[in-house]
Amino acid sequence: MIEEKESINFDDLVEKFKSLLESDEKYLNEVSTMIINRERSLVIDFNDLILNHKELADLLIDSPNLAIDAASNAVKRMVTERDPEYARQVSKFHARFKMPQTDKLSLRKLRSDQIGRFIAIEGIILRQTPPKHFLVKATYRCTQCGFELEVNQTLSSFVQPPRKCPRCGAVNTMELTSERSEFIDWQKVIIQERLEELPSGQLPRNMEAILMDDLVDRVKPGDRVTVTGILELDMSELRKLRPPILSSYINVNYIESMQKDFAEVEITSEDEDKIRELAAMQDVRDRIIKSIAPSIYGMTDVKEAIACLLFGGIPKEYPDGIRVRGDVHLLLIGDPGAGKSQLLKFVSKIAPRAVYTNGKGSTAAGLTAAVVRDKTTSEFYLEAGALVLGDMGVAIIDEIDKMDAKDRVAMHEAMEQQTVSIAKAGIVATLNARASVLAAANPTFGRYLPNRTVAENVDLPVTLLSRFDLIFIVRDEPNAEKDRNIATHIVKLHSNDILDAYSRDIIKPDLLRKYIAYARKHVKPILTKEAQELVTQFYVQMRSKSQEPNSPVAITARQLEALIRLAEAEAKMRLSSTVDKEDAERAISLFLKFLQSVGIDVETGKVDIDVIMTGKPRSSQERMAVVLETISKMEELNDGKPVKIEDALREIEERGVDRAAAEKLINMLMKNGELYAPKPGYVKKVH
Repeated sequence: MIEEKESINFDDLVEKFKSLLESDEKYLNEVSTMIINRERSLVIDFNDLILNHKELADLLIDSPNLAIDAASNAVKRMVTERDPEYARQVSKFHARFKMPQTDKLSLRKLRSDQIGRFIAIEGIILRQTPPKHFLVKATYRCTQCGFELEVNQTLSSFVQPPRKCPRCGAVNTMELTSERSEFIDWQKVIIQERLEELPSGQLPRNMEAILMDDLVDRVKPGDRVTVTGILELDMSELRKLRPPILSSYINVNYIESMQKDFAEVEITSEDEDKIRELAAMQDVRDRIIKSIAPSIYGMTDVKEAIACLLFGGIPKEYPDGIRVRGDVHLLLIGDPGAGKSQLLKFVSKIAPRAVYTNGKGSTAAGLTAAVVRDKTTSEFYLEAGALVLGDMGVAIIDEIDKMDAKDRVAMHEAMEQQTVSIAKAGIVATLNARASVLAAANPTFGRYLPNRTVAENVDLPVTLLSRFDLIFIVRDEPNAEKDRNIATHIVKLHSNDILDAYSRDIIKPDLLRKYIAYARKHVKPILTKEAQELVTQFYVQMRSKSQEPNSPVAITARQLEALIRLAEAEAKMRLSSTVDKEDAERAISLFLKFLQSVGIDVETGKVDIDVIMTGKPRSSQERMAVVLETISKMEELNDGKPVKIEDALREIEERGVDRAAAEKLINMLMKNGELYAPKPGYVKKVH
């Protein structure tokens, strides 16, 4: 009698879900779409349950297994009525429930009172296992008499064949028959809590989640996801000889990737009004620049560059499939105590999505992606690194010069192609790393030496330097007026005059964060004709300086693209749908400051982009060619024997190269491996 009552109640429950879905035109259309696309899942909005049938909503939260089974049966009945043949082909249809934003829990707040309840969480996919096959219905056959027994399995049950055959009583004769059993796809993912929810000084927490059937391979490492499901206990741990302490996992009902939506920052209608009011101000850009790390005095150019990085340009994909990044990369090189790390820390808090790391404590795997072995299954899986976790945000790397050379190489692809490619332990994958890179480095010699190139001043390869859109030198030079202003500002900050130290035009950090998130999500400015002409004219004018035979190259197409990104970011700052002439002028002005501080040949005083692109200015390249040519000719005349360094220096000096510069170039060529010393005082070219 009890079984009959339960079955009647269950059927009644199925009919309630069916009538609820059939009363809404939206779900009728979605069921039809399911049949056309041959899908097995119907996504149901939890808000519709609350509005139309609160009893079912309460049942889903308190008894999720019963409610999901009933809803899934309702979906199957609806499909059967419309397409009986397709319904026969599919063993199980699924009802997937999507929870509203307000009902999501933090991973840190999951406690034992939520076990067995329907929950929703947000997080980042840290790693995933390859798809496997879960045994849903096991069919055992007796090898003696041929008797078959079917056993339904659940995630928490143990697969154990019956010890005796129920018909003939033979012992240990029941074997699993795979062709008569039912399997569905199974995958385990590890979800880590969101970086913006991580309390200061705490390790990020993570949780296992099980994806079944058509949810398998819906997401990948680095994706930000919303997960709904049942919090369950791992009962397999009970079999081990230890205290009854169990870990939990989420049996996922629905998973949704939030990669397409920049939705970490919640913006209310009241916030939107404040954002539009701020954007309408004439000096909105100057206010934004002043609001970036206001505790640090001055550095207006650097702060404007950081503002451009935070707002970013527009990524573009051409018809031939080539993608051009919209993210702005910025490198700060500066003397100790100039406030670089403070700027970076501020950006990590103000950016809607940011990952902060230090070069000394970062490896190639930690920055990009690692291949890790699972403890239980001994299989390899991918674990996302900092650049992948910072996708669609900002990756902040302090002390980038302290990284090992082999680890820095991993950043090249992430900075230009904005992907991370992995080919390790049989795993070949490409992950998205669409992040702006904000990096800081200290000069090699302790302080920045103005008489040396940027490549000589910082221990970074030119291949990495050339990928930064902007490079700024933060120098600590004594200046009476500036020093007094800085001292006054710092003293006020350390006293009770903090409000007096800050300008009245400062935007509150919370509003600025929302303003940046709003601009990145909604504003996609397009270049006007005036802006296009101005940028083109600037590029052609800079290139025309390079047309003389011995002139250095002032600018390349890579810098032109960077200039367009900066102009788009300037337009985004005022929430404009177009990039006007004024935006292009500000971008050009900022770009010229970058060129004048970094891209200058220190010997000739001319703008030379080769200083950044190759690490050597044009003048140095020409002298290097003279040195190599002279040594090569002297070797030929000497029947291929080594050349005396003193004779080579005399010959090079006669060809117009200063002796000190020639010695420096020979040492550099020996360091680079183009020349070598077979014996003291002699030099030979590497062939």
